[in-house]
This record gives sequence, structure tokens and C-alpha cells, in this order.
Amino acid sequence: MSSATPAPTPASLPARRLPLAGVLRVGRPSDIWFKPALSVVAAIAPPSLILLALGRLDLAMYTMAASLCALYAHSRPYAARARALVWVVLGMLGGLAVALVAASLTRSAVALVTVGALLAAAQKVLCDATRVGPPGNVVLTFVSSASLFAPQTLAQIPGHLALAAGTGVWAWLVCMAPALVRPHGPERRATAAALKAAAAYARTGGTGEGHARARAAGYAAVQAAWQALLSTGARSRTRRALERLVVRAEVALAAPTEADADRLRAWAGALRGTGPVPQAGLPRAAADELLGVDAARGLWARLGPLTPLAVRTALGCALAGYASLALGIGRPHWALVTAASLYQANVTLTWSRAVQRVVGNVVGVLVFAAVVPLAHLGQAALVLCCLAFSFGAELLISRNYWLGSICVTPMALLITEFAGYQKPGELMTERVVDTVVGALVGFVAAVAVTNRRAGDRVERALAAADRARERAARLLAEPDPDAAVLEAARRGLAVALVELRATADAAAGEWWQRDLPQERVVLAEQSGHRTLAATARRQGLLPDRGKDTETEDARP
Repeated sequence: MSSATPAPTPASLPARRLPLAGVLRVGRPSDIWFKPALSVVAAIAPPSLILLALGRLDLAMYTMAASLCALYAHSRPYAARARALVWVVLGMLGGLAVALVAASLTRSAVALVTVGALLAAAQKVLCDATRVGPPGNVVLTFVSSASLFAPQTLAQIPGHLALAAGTGVWAWLVCMAPALVRPHGPERRATAAALKAAAAYARTGGTGEGHARARAAGYAAVQAAWQALLSTGARSRTRRALERLVVRAEVALAAPTEADADRLRAWAGALRGTGPVPQAGLPRAAADELLGVDAARGLWARLGPLTPLAVRTALGCALAGYASLALGIGRPHWALVTAASLYQANVTLTWSRAVQRVVGNVVGVLVFAAVVPLAHLGQAALVLCCLAFSFGAELLISRNYWLGSICVTPMALLITEFAGYQKPGELMTERVVDTVVGALVGFVAAVAVTNRRAGDRVERALAAADRARERAARLLAEPDPDAAVLEAARRGLAVALVELRATADAAAGEWWQRDLPQERVVLAEQSGHRTLAATARRQGLLPDRGKDTETEDARP
């Protein structure tokens, strides 16, 4: 984000320019894009084909709702994935139940939009607070809001929920099946990502172009690797070996001039597949104290800062739905879902998502126009088209959100035809209008609901980073600090610096707030990373290029 004035005064409200350059830039695909893509196809296909064979494709919206749960938690280790998916399925069932009950009790479109907006806000806050990961609240809101406008009676609800619950169990099994082949795959990938990020920073020498961004990315990847390892349960032999590699990545970040970037990348490459984990040696004292630090705040502590986001979501979704109704559009839930999909960590990112959503949906409508003759050849063709678009969405969405929307849009339009073919021209017009309305109204709500707490969170993150640095510095001043306490202090400082950078970046994209202490943030980061380097040296963790790591690890 750029500022319209080079140096606004503290008392002024900074005027912001909304970015356009780079909003539609296509990036690299996710390393594991094929996992959610294949999983969602495997989760959708059997239930849909069974209903097709029974001549009840009109019930596919309920099985589809649960099948989309297969998109979640693919980056988590399997023990953590199993728990997360249970909560995702239960959350989907809860939102679906509320929507179906509301649909059966009232035909008031205004009341249904209000219920949908409140559900969307709750889903957004809970997904962000629990850090469930992509696709976040959007799929849950899509399911619940569409169900609000499906004809329903109270007597039908148990059967529809049973269909969704049974498909949810199938989706859970689909997502857990890879554990039979590669039980440590997710944590191996997380460790490899940390090693690659550390190697990228090491290549800058700590002072080259882009070193600050590379360092922040490196520490974020290391923290993600620790969280993955800490969620695996018992410390198996594989986990211990991966922990040592993560520590090596941390050490490279602390002392980039002394790190061997090629070795780090070689270790990362060796983690592909199911081969043995490289043995990165550590001094025995350090190896015995690989405790890790789970510095993530509890759920309730994360809910408070999300209050402005909840208000934005509820207000934006409600107003978008009401605006759609005022225009006479028959599917206000499309405008509601568009608004719900916009809200990101700050206003600037929300604007970028709004542009991506509109562009992707408009192009997606054109794709729908091209494929609808094929889809109308029969219900089997309709199902196959939906499967193809669900795969394509995951193939493209990690490159840029608008690319994924090109497939999501025709899939959403085709799903409406499970109960019977619709007029393509009417569907396309309503989709475009609802998209534009939802994006405009949703963004206006984001601007109107200010988040002045962003600056306060930066101050708290600064204070936390200073406390963590002072704790580590005090231990370094002791003649013989306890190894476990020193390790915990080092990890705590690393996590505090990651939180500081993430908080500062999020706050920098907010509007209508006082100036942020950018200089203090930079100074805190510099002093914190110097302390991390000193702590790593005190622990004897700096790499020794002259020794074979397997021999070093085997020392008594």
C-alpha cells in the first residue's frame, strides 16, 4: 500500500491509495495444490453419482455441502488434521442446521438475509480465531447462505442433515487416507519449507536486497514448522530428526553469513518422498533440549482483536443482501457470499480481494456460458462438469484468487441446476449483478467500520518483543544459564518477532488510524535478531561446515 502523502502528521488521518498494480498478478502454485483438488473430487463424486443413479440429484446440494469440507487442513499433520476436520464438519452441519430451520420457519427474504449475515460473521471470526486455514469461512458461508433460500420444511431437516453428516464422514476419510502411505508427509513438507526459506535468507547474507522480507518469511516458516511438529503428539524418531532440521533453519536465520544455503536446500530436497530424514547434527546438550515453544495465544485471546472484522462482515453481508433484494435479484445469497469473501486482515487487502472477486466472477460467467450447452446434455454431464470445475478451482486458486474464481463461479451456477435446469441468461445476469453489488457494498462496509485497535496491537507486540529480548539478554549475561530455559527464551523471542512483523504488516494496510511506530518496529526487529544470533552462539548451535553431520550427530 502506498500513501498519498510522504509524511502525514500524527494528528491527521492518512489518505490512502488503493493498489491496482499486482492485484491480478499470477504467482506460483501451492506445493500441495493437488491434494485438496483430488480430495474434493473424491469426496464429491461417489455421493453425487449415487444420487444420480437414484434419480435424486436434487439432494446433491446437501451432500455437496459436506464434500467441500475435504478442502480443509491439508497442511496439518494427520493427528491435528483429524481433529480439525471434525470441527470443520461439525461447523458446517451447525451452520446448515440453522439455515434450514430458518428457511422452514419464514419466507421473509429480509429475515433470511439477516440470519445469513450473522452466520457469516460468526463463521469468519471462528475460522480466523482457530486459524483453520484456506478456504476459511467462504465455503461455510456459501453452504449456509444458499441453504437459507432452499425450500424447506421442518420434517425434511433431519434427513437432509443426515445426508450431510454421512458425506462429512466420507470427506474425513478421504482427507485422512494419505496417512496410510506417507504418515509424516505434512510435517516433512513444513520442515522443508522452513529450510528453503532459511536458505533464501542465507543467500542474501543478511544485508542483500530483500533481506528483511526474506528474514520475516524465514521465521514465519520456522514457526509454522514448529507448530506442525508440536501437533504430532509423541516425539517419534522421525519427529526428533525433523526438529533438528528446523533448529538448523533457525540457526541459519540467526547467522546467515555462517550458513550453508546449498546444504539447507539439499536437506529440504531430501525430505521429499518417503526416504530417510537427513540427520542434521547438533551438540548433545542442545539436542536434549529441543522443546519448542507453543507461543500461540488461546482462542479467547484471539477473538477480541477480531471484533472489527466481525462487525464488518455482519454489516457488509447484510447490506449486500438487502441491496440485492432492492434491485429485485432472486438470489441475494450470492451478494452476501461475495461480501463475506472480501474481508481480509486489513482494508487494503480487502480491496485487492474485491477486485479479484469481480474479475474472476465476470470471466467465470463467460466460461459458464461456454460450457452450459454441454452441461445440459444430461444430469451425468452436469455432475462431471461440476467435478471438473472443482478440480480446476484448486489448481488455479493458489496462483491468484481471481483465477480460482473462474472455476468456482460456473461450478456455483451449475449447482443451482441440480434441482432442475435454469435459464442461463437469467443466471448469468443475476450472478454478475450480485457480484458487483456484493463487492461494492462489502468494501464500503470495510471502510466505514474502522479498526483503530490496530495501532494498539502493534504497541502490545512491541512490548512483548522487548520483554522476550530482555529475558534472553539476561540469560546470556549469566555465567552458566540453564540450557532448557535458554532454549525456551530463544524460541520465545523468535515467536515474538514473527508476531511483531505480522501485526505491523496487518496494521499498515488499515485506514483511519494514527501513525504507526514503524521506526521502533524496525529497531526492535534488529536488536531482537542480534540477540537471537548471540543466543544461538551461546548454545553452540552455529553450523560447522567442516564436519560430516551424520558423524557429528552420532557423537556421545
